[in-house]
Amino acid sequence: MVEWITKDGLTGYDEAVAFMEKRAAAIAAGEADELIWLVEHPPLYTAGTSAKIEDLRDPDRFPVFGTKRGGQYTYHGPGQRVIYVMLDVGRRGRDVRRFVQQLESWVIAALAEFNITGHIREGRVGVWVERPDKPLLADGRVTEDKIAAIGIRLRKWVSFHGISINVEPELSHFDGIVPCGISEFGVTSLVDLGLPVTMDDLDVALRRSFDETFGDEPEDR
Repeated sequence: MVEWITKDGLTGYDEAVAFMEKRAAAIAAGEADELIWLVEHPPLYTAGTSAKIEDLRDPDRFPVFGTKRGGQYTYHGPGQRVIYVMLDVGRRGRDVRRFVQQLESWVIAALAEFNITGHIREGRVGVWVERPDKPLLADGRVTEDKIAAIGIRLRKWVSFHGISINVEPELSHFDGIVPCGISEFGVTSLVDLGLPVTMDDLDVALRRSFDETFGDEPEDR
């Protein structure tokens, strides 16, 4: 069984990490069910294991938290759905690459419920959307913006950290960093794309598409 919890209000980052580490340890010990935890954070930046200090453009703007998840700098804040994914990857095949691909497919499936086509791009972490309404890039390609970030960590084959999807955050807050180390492209949100989507709408889509993506039950130990 996968438990789902939606936390109201804004959750402090240290509180979230402490909760995830405790729950992941309990899952690894067979003492708790897997969990999808849906939260929002106050404005903050996090630095993954590949973060470069020069990508932190404005270190005084919001609190900055070091984290041992994969990836570089990212922003969290109100209007962004953060999905913390505590799943037993050991019982789900022990294939980390496949697991990350499942997370990407899950986001793309959820976005598709709002008629948004998400893309995975080689060398660019996260989920991207094409912006034909914006000027073409210098090489003639269609401009793309990032709508979702992915960064996980495994401990004893249990995942934690996870995904963030922009519903209606203040997009200017991303200006204090180079999001995921990529300066060529921008960021967007569901509302920025002209869709009157609420956090509750996204949560319903995530729940429905999760079952489609991770529908197979974990293997027995």
